[in-house]
Parts: sequence; structure tokens; C-alpha cells
Amino acid sequence: MNILVLNAGSSSLKYQVIEMPSENIKCAGLVERIGELDAIFTHKIGEETHSKVLSISNHKEGLKKITSTLLNAKIGVIDNVDEIKAVGHRVVHGGNKFSKTTIINTDVKESIRELSDLAPLHNPVNLIGIEIAETIFTNAKQIAVFDTAFHQTMPKEAYQYAIKNEFLNKHNIRAYGFHGTSHKYVSEKAIEYLGKEKSKNIITIHLGNGCSMSAIKNGKSIENSLGFGPMNGLVMGTRSGDIDQSVIFFLMKNLNKSADEVTNLLNKTSGMKGLTGFSDLREISEKAENGNQNCKNALNLAGYRIRKYIGAYSAALNGLDAIVFTAGIGENSALMRELSCRNLEFLGIKLDFEKNKIHSKEAREIQASNSKVKILIIPTNEEIEIALQSYKLLK
Repeated sequence: MNILVLNAGSSSLKYQVIEMPSENIKCAGLVERIGELDAIFTHKIGEETHSKVLSISNHKEGLKKITSTLLNAKIGVIDNVDEIKAVGHRVVHGGNKFSKTTIINTDVKESIRELSDLAPLHNPVNLIGIEIAETIFTNAKQIAVFDTAFHQTMPKEAYQYAIKNEFLNKHNIRAYGFHGTSHKYVSEKAIEYLGKEKSKNIITIHLGNGCSMSAIKNGKSIENSLGFGPMNGLVMGTRSGDIDQSVIFFLMKNLNKSADEVTNLLNKTSGMKGLTGFSDLREISEKAENGNQNCKNALNLAGYRIRKYIGAYSAALNGLDAIVFTAGIGENSALMRELSCRNLEFLGIKLDFEKNKIHSKEAREIQASNSKVKILIIPTNEEIEIALQSYKLLK
């Protein structure tokens, strides 16, 4: 069975065609900079990579380009669109309505639309991806895999806010947690790698443009650093992470900022971008090495925030067997991993600096020989996880 996995971002469209149940990735690709004249389209099949710069004005054009490439006689993997039996969509916010993978219908789409205020950078474009795919892959099942679903196992003391009960009971205001597809995938890989007895208490650290951490106990999520929406917790590319509520009130009352302006500020112009003017960690790291104080400060701030959460989650778990780094920054930035593990010897966390510098696409350990806690790098593959969940649902 061929499953097309779509991950729609605000200006990107990531895809893979995966043959199930073998988990064979037949092709993968990415459309970047959607809406620009110099959008980048990359398609990988086997060891070949095909890339070109072209104008793609919207997500519909992007998906049409992907479809024509999948059907291409030379570099495609299908002869007609009906060979795609299901399209698995990553959807960021499922609220409390969706605790598992779901076949998409009109009601599901309306729920995704209603939750867009809670994930304004994600749910609207996730929905666009769904609606476009429905017009192209007309005979395929459209399936939603929610980022929030994995965290439905969080206990009430972790997800409830200390405000009047009616806000939870009537309005479902609570912490939901995000990046669940990634946290689920890498935590299961960590348990498989270490064995169940040595991986009862794990902290998974997903570091990309969006960042989050999860406390995983016996394979289940009991905490996640993101909450009601995917904005708080760690310092991110353009999102602020944790901030005192008083700052928001001050911005609105004293600086005359509207609610929309504050939302835009905290979502799109804060985090690394707000601190440095840049959102790409590679650029920030390079400038820090060349003496840029704002970039040095931002890296130290981001590392400190991660260490603070490691300490908190070690307490929530009542012990720690392993920490797992994953996603673009977590897998590739030795500097960010070093900053994240600094001065944590009292918790039994001690990094091997030479192992940390080694680049590899394989799961690996980077802790020192006398570290009581395992430090792992496990590449995430949200697309495989989405395909697995979609296949299980259909079967």
C-alpha cells in the first residue's frame, strides 16, 4: 500500500511516499519558500536528488508540482494518482477532541478550522493541505495524525492550569502538548535501543525551528513544554517560549499593542529572531563564533532554558535513565547539545565532547563513560510515524 505523507508548513510542503507495511520510502521531497519567486523544490528518489528554483505562489501549486513529479516517467514512483491509497496529514492542534489518528471528514475539517486560533502558524496550512489533497487524490483516504494526541496521557496535575475550573470544564483551556508524532517516534526508538528496563524515565528534546521537551515514563508522555498553544516553553526560532503574563498585559496597556499585535510579536518576531535578528541557528552560531554578543547571549539563554526543563522533568519523572536529542537542531548542532548538557553532572549527565562532535545519521550515544544517564541522538522521522499510524488505522 502506497501512503503519501504530507506535512504542510506556513511556507513549505514536505512529502514522502512510503510503501507499507515494509516502511520503504519510495521518494521524499520538500517545497520551500512557497509564495516567493525563488521557491526551492527538492525531490529525492534513491540516491538521486533533483532540485530546482521556480515560482510557486501557493500551496495548491506546490502540491500540483509534487503530484506531477510523482507521476513523472523518469523520476516518479506512481503511474496514476489512484496508486496512492491514503494521504496522511500532520495536524498540529487536535484539542481534546482527537486523542488518536482519525479519518478526515467534514466534521474533522471544521474542528481543525475551529482550533486554528490556538495554532495560528500551523492549523490553517494543515487544513489547506488536506483540502488540496482531496481534489487531487480523490479515491484516497485522507487521514489526520495530530501532534497533540500522544500527550493525552498527561495527568491532570500536569495539564490543568490554576484558574477557575469552569475554564477547563466549559472551554477546554488546558495544556495539550505538541510535536507528539516526533516525541512518540524517538521515545519508542530509545526504548527499543536501550531496552525497557533501562529506559523507564526518558526526556525527549525536539529542537528545530519549533522546540519542545517531553517527560516520558514507561513509554507514555506525562509532560510537554508546549501547552494550550505551541508557543511556550523553550526558546524557538521565532517564538518566545515562556514569558511572564505581566509582560503581555504591559504591552497591551502601556504600549498600546492589540491582541493581534502581541500574538504576532510572540509567534513571529520573538525567540532567536527577536534576540539576534536571525532565526537560523547555523547563522547565529557562526556569528557568535565571530564575536556577536547578541548571538552569544541568545545561545546561552536557549541552553539555560533547556537545562532548566531537564531539571524539572527529572523531578517529575522521579529519576532519569536517558535524554534524547532529535530534530534538525537536536540532531545536527553539537554546540546546542553541549549548552543543553552543561553543569548537569549532579543529575548524572556528563557529555563526551569528542563523541558529541561526530556527525552521523544513525542513533548513537554521546555520554561520557562515567555518565549515569545515557545521552542519545536519535533522528526523528515524523513521516514514517504518520504512515505507520495511517496504515494501522486502515487495517
